[in-house]
Amino acid sequence: MEVCYLLLILFSFSSAHDEFYSSIGQMTELLYVEKDLLTSLANYIQVEQIKLDQIKRWAQNQANVLAFSIEDPESFLGHPINAFSLLKRLNRDWGNLDTFLRTNLSTDFFDSLGVGMEKFPNEGDQVGVAEALLRLQDTYVLDTDTLSKGELPGTSRLLTGLNVDDCYYLSMVAYKKNDFYHAVLWLSQALRQLEQGETPTTVDAVTILDYLSYSLYMQGDLEGATRYTKQLLRIDPLNQRGLDNLFFFDFHLEKQKTGQETPEPLETGRGGYDAVYEQLCRGESVKLVRWRHERTWMFRYTLGSSFRQTARKQSRLFCRYHDNHGHPSLLIGPVKEEDLWDQPRIVRYYDMVTDSDIKMIKESAKPNLIRSEVQGENNKNYAIPSRISQNAWLGEMENTVVDKLAKRLSDITGLDTSTAEKMQVVNYGVGGQYEPHIDFVEDDVEEPYAELGTGNRIATWLLYISDVPAGGATVFPRVGAISLPIKGSAVFWYNLQPSGKGDFRTQHAACPVLVGSKWVANTWLHERGQEFRRRCGLQSTD
Repeated sequence: MEVCYLLLILFSFSSAHDEFYSSIGQMTELLYVEKDLLTSLANYIQVEQIKLDQIKRWAQNQANVLAFSIEDPESFLGHPINAFSLLKRLNRDWGNLDTFLRTNLSTDFFDSLGVGMEKFPNEGDQVGVAEALLRLQDTYVLDTDTLSKGELPGTSRLLTGLNVDDCYYLSMVAYKKNDFYHAVLWLSQALRQLEQGETPTTVDAVTILDYLSYSLYMQGDLEGATRYTKQLLRIDPLNQRGLDNLFFFDFHLEKQKTGQETPEPLETGRGGYDAVYEQLCRGESVKLVRWRHERTWMFRYTLGSSFRQTARKQSRLFCRYHDNHGHPSLLIGPVKEEDLWDQPRIVRYYDMVTDSDIKMIKESAKPNLIRSEVQGENNKNYAIPSRISQNAWLGEMENTVVDKLAKRLSDITGLDTSTAEKMQVVNYGVGGQYEPHIDFVEDDVEEPYAELGTGNRIATWLLYISDVPAGGATVFPRVGAISLPIKGSAVFWYNLQPSGKGDFRTQHAACPVLVGSKWVANTWLHERGQEFRRRCGLQSTD
């Protein structure tokens, strides 16, 4: 406002200056004009100094954050709260800075900021990381207070938790998807933190209570909706929306009490197969009930029962040194082999790759990482919410480490890698996951991977090239097997039965990464070339 006043005075002065020299009396008025100009300039300087002091404090705060985070970027960003804060700063805070000081920025900085903003994350990124936090909350049964404070397991680096505005933002991401279950959780958390003395910048108590009461109503909780609407009206007694809602809620609540209406069942979260998948991700066990129906084995799961490690099951799982029947490359230096499951057989091999090889793999992959996709109809690839990661493909001819690892894979498994796909290097994002899927093409496809001409994916070799402090396990929901991500180890299984039919028991998933940066390198081996290495069989294990 002071700036506008200054410009107005300058405009008045310039429009009349041609008449001032002809009268001393008239010129004396200029002294008062100058006095007003100096007063306005002093106000302008004061406003700009306040702005400058604010931006200095903000810049120092960001410098402190950067100094803390840059020591170990992957570890820092491995904490989902830190990742959320980073995307929020780049998506919103730097843009707010641009708006705040645009008219006073130097040309060099303004140009640099404009160029930099072209590479900044957008609102879609911020929504994505918010959805990841909600997914982690579901999968690992985290209460909002724990997640807001960032009190997560594993070694993580956290500078600050979620503030009231952040909690409100998460609630609105859920609300806009009609996910009133999570909206209520995070609106309630925002309200608690507000009542504990936090000062928000983008939201107030009335707004939070308004959305909270409506979300509770949409969940079928009329009593809760009424209670929070009354709390809203204590703050703003004339709020018309609150008055209308209170009348509406009281009316339907009375009808429920008199039996004229049946209350809607409350929403409690996700269900279906997710319950089994997420239980395995948490390291819990499931009970598998299996029966035969029309020559096909059917499965049902019961939660909360011991299945994963019964004494009988454990007795069939061993650790050993493996030399692949005296293979020349393994005879002197056999590898450590561990049974993770017996039917289907899933094994882990330890110490498959060195730290220097891992570094080279990551450095080769990082410039080429793109969003992971799945193949849909008409062989078109597209990104889906159930697969949150980025990947790159490395071929043996392009990377000596890949060539070395392919030879080692062949020595250990006895399979031909000449028809294998390129190594797929994957880095999972915040809450990164890949929900239950199979690696092979189903039996009704006449020629799987026709473009490759190498047949179906007979086996999977999954190499972990990072440790994950919390979350990120590989689980097999149809049998209950769990493989924790252990850096340098590789997990191997056959996707096809000896008969050539797909083995649906190998359905697997990458659990959401709770804390850390998960890197893996997949190699899919194909049928061609294995004819004399893995003999066909006529029996099916369905």
